[in-house]
Amino acid sequence: MTVLGLWMLALLIILAGLIVLVIILVVRTYRRQATTGKEDLRGKIAVVKETLDPEGLVFYQGDLWTALSNSGRIESGEEVIITEVKGLKLLVMKKAKE
Repeated sequence: MTVLGLWMLALLIILAGLIVLVIILVVRTYRRQATTGKEDLRGKIAVVKETLDPEGLVFYQGDLWTALSNSGRIESGEEVIITEVKGLKLLVMKKAKE
């Protein structure tokens, strides 16, 4: 083989490797479960803006949400954990003190 032939072979091997890598990354992306919408909110921390007794307002990532408390009355300023999403309402429970 000539030097030109060896360079072409090396380039072909590198290109094939890159194509395989791209295919693997695309397949991995499609297999991953989406983390947007309702699924993404569960387990996140929100801050109470209007006392929950049992309904009030919580603040999460720049948005005010109507929320229902599973833990009784929760005062304004306390942190809560989002447990479920029902329509446009969040079901929350009081975050345990650390």
